[in-house]
Amino acid sequence: MSAYRRFRDRLRIGPVQVATYYDARGRDMHTAACTAPGCGFSADYTSRAAAELAARTHRCKA
Repeated sequence: MSAYRRFRDRLRIGPVQVATYYDARGRDMHTAACTAPGCGFSADYTSRAAAELAARTHRCKA
């Protein structure tokens, strides 16, 4: 069963989207996910700055 996440405060940096959500324990979490076809990059972070840094430095291999 997949987790239901309601994303808020979304930002797009190139092909990468950064968003904030609450995890299962009610903590603020931040994610960065690449939307380019065939890339598959996504990662969760505890700080917004880390997620935005990952989005700015991400380079697609696809």
